[in-house]
Amino acid sequence: QVQLVESGGGLVQAGGSLRLSCTASGRTFGSYDMGWFRQAPGKERDFVAALSWSGGTYYADCVKGRSTISRDNAKNTGYLQMNSLKPEDTAVYYCAARIRGLSIATMNEYDYWGQGTQVTVSS
Repeated sequence: QVQLVESGGGLVQAGGSLRLSCTASGRTFGSYDMGWFRQAPGKERDFVAALSWSGGTYYADCVKGRSTISRDNAKNTGYLQMNSLKPEDTAVYYCAARIRGLSIATMNEYDYWGQGTQVTVSS
């Protein structure tokens, strides 16, 4: 079992930056793929970014060039640095983890989820 806890969300003005953190329980966090998803009010949960256990990075087009996903396995923590934030980035952001799967951007392939952290970007 892996338990995930997100932090770092908040209210920021458009153009600002936030770094979200995802702290995992357990000693094998490095063997998991890690993903970030977001859900805006009234919308489905969408893929944002992912980092495979082997170091491969993947980004949704809507955040590509503005966001960086990373992890520190020694701290059992993953990060999502978001820059040049826009009002349309407003959502609850979820961290997720999985052992393996076919598509790293597919929500249903993730086994473990955090409770989410709210990001609000004002115009």
